Amino acid sequence: MGYGETTTPEIERVAREIVDAAFKVHKATGPGLLESIYEKLLCIELAKRGLLVARQVRVPLSYDGEEIDCDLRIDLLVQNLVIVEVKSVQDIHPIFKSQIKTYLKLSNKRLGILINFNVEYIKDGLTRIIH
Repeated sequence: MGYGETTTPEIERVAREIVDAAFKVHKATGPGLLESIYEKLLCIELAKRGLLVARQVRVPLSYDGEEIDCDLRIDLLVQNLVIVEVKSVQDIHPIFKSQIKTYLKLSNKRLGILINFNVEYIKDGLTRIIH
């Protein structure tokens, strides 16, 4: 999907770097590791590319004007533009996509990428979600 009405050229540039970094990490390790390991490796690879990466970013939640103290956390926020959720699971459950949609809405971001590293071919583990 290109940019235009839904994303910007900068968001797309960051998204391409994220996908390319995921390919590199997966090629080096293959499937079967813990999510936390893939998250760390992806951070290293993205940082090597000069991208700003924040890990375990708290997602603000307010209800009826009141800030709610809860533990919603984004796995990775890249360049303060793209949300990345890292998984290492047998099957992608629909709740994972719903989770990213909610994070996008609450954080006022446009693009999320769900990456499941527990696949034979990483292209099969990538899902773009636009809000």
